[in-house]
Amino acid sequence: MRGVRPTRTFALWLMLGLAVPAAAPALSQEAAIGRTVESLLEFAKDRNPEYAAMQAEADAAAERVTPAGALPDPKFRMELRDITKFGDQNPTLSPSRVGSTRYLLSQDIPWFGKRDLKREVAELEGESAKGRALGTWSDIAARIKTTYAQWYYVHRNERLTREILDLMRRLEKIAQARYSGGLVALQDVIRAQVEQTRLRSELVTLETEQHHLHTRLNALLARPAEAPLAEPERLRPLPAPARLDYATLEERIRARNPLLASDLSKIKAAEKSRELAYRNRYPDFTIGAGPIQYQSAIKEWELMVEMNIPLQQSSRRSQERESEAMLAAARSRREASTNQVLAELAENLAGIDGARRIEALATDDLLPEAELTFKAALAGYENGKLDFATLLDAQRQIRQARQEQIKAQAEGQARLADIERLLGEDL
Repeated sequence: MRGVRPTRTFALWLMLGLAVPAAAPALSQEAAIGRTVESLLEFAKDRNPEYAAMQAEADAAAERVTPAGALPDPKFRMELRDITKFGDQNPTLSPSRVGSTRYLLSQDIPWFGKRDLKREVAELEGESAKGRALGTWSDIAARIKTTYAQWYYVHRNERLTREILDLMRRLEKIAQARYSGGLVALQDVIRAQVEQTRLRSELVTLETEQHHLHTRLNALLARPAEAPLAEPERLRPLPAPARLDYATLEERIRARNPLLASDLSKIKAAEKSRELAYRNRYPDFTIGAGPIQYQSAIKEWELMVEMNIPLQQSSRRSQERESEAMLAAARSRREASTNQVLAELAENLAGIDGARRIEALATDDLLPEAELTFKAALAGYENGKLDFATLLDAQRQIRQARQEQIKAQAEGQARLADIERLLGEDL
């Protein structure tokens, strides 16, 4: 028995050793998401509970098609007649001892075309549910893209702030050296230290904002709030201006927007419901057949036809007016949705064009000019020709130019996300 324990212990360690390498790649792969927005979208599409719920509702709506067009279940009836045989015997429930037993198998049959209309209404409602599910995913994807762009902006802004903080430390050393030589007042050193304190305070704010965005992304991914995410590395390139033509995108939105498609299905369903309401003016039928048993023998057969008489005209007219009103509401709702979607398209196209121009100005003009100004101010301060306040102002101009550059990039991504949400697909 003593020799068995080491063997079992070795086997246990071997199993653990084999299990850990297998689990590590999965953990590292999940922790690696976040470098690009594509990784977040791929992860969220399979796990977001809101989208999963809408998909389940769409599947449930699709399953209503078959029952909507099916015939009702047939009915079976059995009647025991004269269970006392004119008082000659005690009451009995035996078919062979009563006066007669009537059996009837019947089937309800709606008026011609009603079943087809009900099935078509269910199919259109299923298509509308699919459109709502796709619209939900488009909205979730847009939120992920926008949040990722904000996260990228805050992350890059934090990195920039740390770079400026390092620069301020170097400027403080220059000020201290000049102060030690009696070339400047102590106020320059204090200003450098105050500026560093202000930058550290901004870093705290940026770290807090990053945490909020991190938590928001994990919520969209259906992950724990503190689950790790890789640092954002890059943003998607913006489409060329030729691909952002309003007329072309308007046509694509009218054809592919999930919510407009859902509204169109609702209109068609309302038209079919109206037609069904008018079809209810006609009666439905019930047909049946069955034998009649006397003692132990079948001696008679009968056929039966039954129909309802549509006499409640006021009720039917109200149902018809209701269907007309529902159809008008569906048409007005789609028109309002179309106007809203196209207005958002125009707004976002203008926003993405403005972001692109601001980024170009910051990159090509503002940032080079600010860098030249800072170099000139630094040289002037070292030569005693400029004061420290001018040097600080030049440093702030560089930071402001870089912030505007990053902010314009994030704004362009947010506008692109909204346009893709309206399209229901990526550009």
